[in-house]
Amino acid sequence: MNQTRPLPYKRAICYSGFRDNQSPDTGVFPSESEILEDLLLLSGHWSALRVYACDLHTERVLRTIERESLPFKVMLGAYIGAEVNNPNCPWGGVYEDATLAANKAANRAELDRAIAWANRYADIVDVVSVGNEATVDWTDHLIEPETVKAYASDVRSQIKQPVTFCENYVPWLTSLEELAANLDVISIHTYPVWEYKTLDEAMDYTRKNFEAVQARYPNKQVIITEAGWATASNGRGIPPDNVGEMLQREYLEQLLSWAEEQQILVYVFEAFDENWKGSDHPLEPEKHWGLYRADRSAKPALSIQR
Repeated sequence: MNQTRPLPYKRAICYSGFRDNQSPDTGVFPSESEILEDLLLLSGHWSALRVYACDLHTERVLRTIERESLPFKVMLGAYIGAEVNNPNCPWGGVYEDATLAANKAANRAELDRAIAWANRYADIVDVVSVGNEATVDWTDHLIEPETVKAYASDVRSQIKQPVTFCENYVPWLTSLEELAANLDVISIHTYPVWEYKTLDEAMDYTRKNFEAVQARYPNKQVIITEAGWATASNGRGIPPDNVGEMLQREYLEQLLSWAEEQQILVYVFEAFDENWKGSDHPLEPEKHWGLYRADRSAKPALSIQR
């Protein structure tokens, strides 16, 4: 195997700092003082962050890390919206032609910001992702793999950092070979709890997801950019008896032990609960993946010592 590993192992976590009454959908973003509070909490446990969009939140994150000389490396994500319709999306992936055209223009602007910020914050940004879950068959923001490939080539030509694309593990096994050839790193998402696995099955399932993709691309570095366990559910997609704070702790303890032993870069999903996500139901599982609650109190998973 002649595998290059552009990204070293480190303790990494996905960070989105939206608090109660804040949301990217409403344009109400965390302040720099709130972001600093979050980053100081995280700095005792993590040395790498993943952010998802080149928006005001991320700009403030990068500015705060630089100003305060905080010890973080950042995976800078470009959020790319739907450019083609996806009638297979259960919650709505079909749009007017004008919306798709506007999304394409917005995607170009988003990628331009990613390029600019990767160069501006070159000592902080250590990898750039050109999208998130945009090719999987259930996505509401579908983009053809050939388009993502072109975006990756464009970004790679203008920055010094490695370029990746973050996606569920399944498309990497079935339909993304040409895209993978244009990336420096392959980034996968693995969620046993969404696939009805119990805690006893979960870590073996995660490991098999990773190993299958690594075997598919033996000369590429494969990392995990989302893996976690929900702590509450109203039954939408995840049985309520298969979630909880202690289950989260036990899964993450196994995951982090394996990642450290194998020196595999894993971004835990996620730092904080986000009540703006999903439905209005308070036990909507999308709201409850954080290692911290929305009020910034720690869940038991934070007691894992590694």
